[in-house]
Amino acid sequence: MKIAVIIVRILLGLMFAFASISFFFKLMPEPAMTGNAKIFMEGIAASVYLVPTAKVFELLCAIAFLSGRFVALASVVIFPIMLNILMFHIFMDPSGIGMAAVLMLMNLFLAYYYRDKYTALFVSK
Repeated sequence: MKIAVIIVRILLGLMFAFASISFFFKLMPEPAMTGNAKIFMEGIAASVYLVPTAKVFELLCAIAFLSGRFVALASVVIFPIMLNILMFHIFMDPSGIGMAAVLMLMNLFLAYYYRDKYTALFVSK
């Protein structure tokens, strides 16, 4: 189980590091979109701050995944971003749903492995 956790967190870290670094350094052209996906992405881009903020959090979580430090925290922080990626592909661009589902399953696997770290969050005082 420990080896699987290492493999999953390294893969997640590499994928998010690549995505955020390629965004900041403009290493890859943005894919052409049509229909509702294009309208949605134009709206997100119009906010100006949202995509760069998400990419900063992706990079910070990637560093945490790759270093093996604060992995439980990174898993929680990256979850809303991954959920949005998954929902985008479910409702607007089904062509990328496979990778989005794999990313979500990998994050859920890490959350399950580190579940003992989250118990304090659910204690009512």
